[in-house]
Amino acid sequence: MNPIRLATRSSRLALWQAERVAYLLGQAGLPSEIVPMTTIGDQVLDRSLAKIGAKGVFTEELEESLRRGETHLAVHSAKDVQSSIPDDLELLAFLERERVNDVVLSFNEQFSLDKPGIVLGTSSTRRKAQLRRFYPEATTAEARGNLQTRLRKLEEGQYDGLVLAYAGVHRMGYDHLVRHTLSETRFVPATGQGSVAVECARDLDADLKIRIQAALDHPATHACLRAERAFLQTMEGGCSIPSFALATLNAAGGLHLHAGIISLSGEEYVDDTQTAPAADAYRLGTSVADSVLGRGGREILASIREHRG
Repeated sequence: MNPIRLATRSSRLALWQAERVAYLLGQAGLPSEIVPMTTIGDQVLDRSLAKIGAKGVFTEELEESLRRGETHLAVHSAKDVQSSIPDDLELLAFLERERVNDVVLSFNEQFSLDKPGIVLGTSSTRRKAQLRRFYPEATTAEARGNLQTRLRKLEEGQYDGLVLAYAGVHRMGYDHLVRHTLSETRFVPATGQGSVAVECARDLDADLKIRIQAALDHPATHACLRAERAFLQTMEGGCSIPSFALATLNAAGGLHLHAGIISLSGEEYVDDTQTAPAADAYRLGTSVADSVLGRGGREILASIREHRG
């Protein structure tokens, strides 16, 4: 058979993800070919993601390649995938999730989050808001670019520390720079953090889709992300709003979802926790979102949108 063509961003981390997909496909007897691309999120580095404004800043170009039939699969960091997928596309698989925590990196072995006045680099609206809430004496600074670019800025002294997802740090081999692992119960991660999402055109050959899904999909991760993504979709949010969601699956098949939203200042915080069978993952996500919206989340969202004009 002809190779399955994998659309991916061209950063080292994105290529690692695509290579992992290619390896799993190969284990199932499915040859593949990696097709690196550049997205608007990779090109526009002088503005925050929120100010770029477009949905799918790291996914749109890959999705267009699916529509044109130039590639068969698009490989994304699951946390970068917009809350609503176009009708002609679908999320086919989620790879097994890595640890979900945020971590703080520094070249200074004596680095401490409790030191007043430290500067922490991050491009995430959610992380900035959580840091303002839990570490109000720290200052946040915009940190765009791929992981290697951010580490160069850290080494140059533009920041005292970098706040990043553990998954990417670990996959790139920078564990030795981790100075703090932030608790996932306080610093609840973004929807999908730690997993890789695989997207395809809805009209891709049905038999091929079955084989691809069997090779790539991790059912427990998929159930968790269904709940988290249902929450995000109901909130009508994306990576530019400070929402958070983390679902976990217990041995009995129960799905536990903790999700919410935090104001840009970090002062207002609305969350909820609910449990449901894994088969009800989508309903669980919408139920938690409705609860959060009804208890102040809607007002936080309105304030954020007004602030951004």
